[in-house]
Amino acid sequence: MTTREPTPPEYRAQHLRDRLAHEDVAELGVRVEPRGSTVIVWGPVSSPECRETVLRLAAEVLDPLVWHHDLTVVSTRPPDREEDLP
Repeated sequence: MTTREPTPPEYRAQHLRDRLAHEDVAELGVRVEPRGSTVIVWGPVSSPECRETVLRLAAEVLDPLVWHHDLTVVSTRPPDREEDLP
């Protein structure tokens, strides 16, 4: 009987990058970095819904690896007032 080696974090990280780039989410600003046996998912996303989608995809692709996220929702709306420059 042979035992299967777990997929290395680097391969899982690349698979997540591919899914983020090619699926409906298309969040190209999100970074996926393996660090030892852990994977870090970080960067800006365009909406809370996109954030949830990225987290769902990360869970699907990266589990059972240990992974952490630091995703920031950024506003794409124009400013509501003028900027005062010194």
